[in-house]
Amino acid sequence: MKKKLFFLICCVSIFACTFKSPPPEINLSLYQKKILFKKVSRQFIASRDQLINALNYQIDFLIKQNPNKIVLNRGTLTCTYGDLLYTALSLMDNIDLLWENITEFSRLFNVYVLSTDTLLTGYYEPWLEANYVKTEEYKYPIYGLPDDLKVVDLGKFHPRFKGQRLYYRILGDKIEPYFSREEIDNGALEGRGLEIAWVKDKVKLFFLHIQGSGRLIFPDGTVKHVLFAGKNGRQYVSLGRVLVKKGLLKAEKVNLKTIFHTLEMHPELVDDLMWANPSYVFFKLADKGPFGCISQPLTPWVSVASDNSFLPWGSIVIGEGELPLQTDVSQKFASIFLAQDTGGAIVKDHLDLFCGSGDKAEFIAGHLKDRIKLYLILRKNE
Repeated sequence: MKKKLFFLICCVSIFACTFKSPPPEINLSLYQKKILFKKVSRQFIASRDQLINALNYQIDFLIKQNPNKIVLNRGTLTCTYGDLLYTALSLMDNIDLLWENITEFSRLFNVYVLSTDTLLTGYYEPWLEANYVKTEEYKYPIYGLPDDLKVVDLGKFHPRFKGQRLYYRILGDKIEPYFSREEIDNGALEGRGLEIAWVKDKVKLFFLHIQGSGRLIFPDGTVKHVLFAGKNGRQYVSLGRVLVKKGLLKAEKVNLKTIFHTLEMHPELVDDLMWANPSYVFFKLADKGPFGCISQPLTPWVSVASDNSFLPWGSIVIGEGELPLQTDVSQKFASIFLAQDTGGAIVKDHLDLFCGSGDKAEFIAGHLKDRIKLYLILRKNE
């Protein structure tokens, strides 16, 4: 068993890759900070209360971390969990200055340019009609976490694998990759009592996997949150890219609405198209949610998912870009985001904004694909 695991680790090392760090960080001058914070005060996409709620959750997470642990070390910029906690507490205490005294607010914080070309996308909570039992109408299962899914932290074997995990199952005396989406859809998990609910629409179920959480409405009107519980560890493949590669969509036309429409127009291809993404998500039912990777509730228009190696969870940033409001209509924004979540498709300099639930959230999440300027906020040490 150990030899097989070592072999798999060696294979991972062959295919492991790194990405280039962004340009050296720039610490904005007081004048530049005042201009930026003034934009934020006018173009903030969340409410003050939403920001305060998100900060409270951020503080609850950060206060439990080792304050001396370095979480970002890039160029001349180094910060610890303690720095992030100090920043969150200071922002909480002085948030009203953002609207009342920009100059004083600007003096309290350092602002660093992390990137001028970060990809910002969006995600949301889809609603699905569901039932606790399988029927002719509700026949597509939502699976809970299987007990034969094993995960090993490769960083324990060698520092070069830090942050990488191997997902597998044991078959006799062999280690095998966990079942793919195609294998699971074709019955690999049937008969094990793993179904937590059944839904009507397999395409909407597929997008529940992409979003990572959602809400289920049952025939009696009961609503339950369905939350991320785990994944099979297979590589995530974007359905939009698959459709473009097959000539079914043009790259510039890819969004949630056009993907749904394309699948409706080609029902005979739906299974094969979805199986092109072997990644599979397992869920759990809950009364509250959704929760981010920091085990705190997500806040619409404030919480973002990030790659921890690019933007550490617990960081506070300003994003500056454009938000789609309706077809061919967008609005400029400069808004404060808190890194509180992650996702299988969120790698390198890519952030994913949690948009909440409802029609507005679905539209924006489905159409948001902007290259934004990204600034890190840190409290000045006094």
